[in-house]
Amino acid sequence: MSRVVHFEIHADSPEQLLEFYKSLFNWQFSKWNGPQDYWLISTGSNAEPGINGGLLKRRGASPAPGQAVNAFVCTIDVAELDKALAKGQSLGGTVSVPKMAVPGVGWLAYLTDPAGNIFGLMQNDPTAK
Repeated sequence: MSRVVHFEIHADSPEQLLEFYKSLFNWQFSKWNGPQDYWLISTGSNAEPGINGGLLKRRGASPAPGQAVNAFVCTIDVAELDKALAKGQSLGGTVSVPKMAVPGVGWLAYLTDPAGNIFGLMQNDPTAK
């Protein structure tokens, strides 16, 4: 079975997203020494479930506000969804889909980062209704 092993975040100005994701999720970024500007993203300990990714300059048009997502959407596990939503907004993100219950699983919401990328936030809570 094939598994997702890496993700990428695209932005017109990738440097502007470094602080957003560092502050929101405590992710670590390191500049790749290859032929293009690319930052490797460490999302946590390799001993925990999850994947790492990359940040790079967007090739092509930026996503149009209010249009359907034409990509994979990654969802990030957070301890407290309300706090993560508030912090994301204070860093320049906007709520795309407000907090909702996923019965028996937890609480889910979607944010749009300052570059127009949509991502999910999930708080585990088996009692969610």
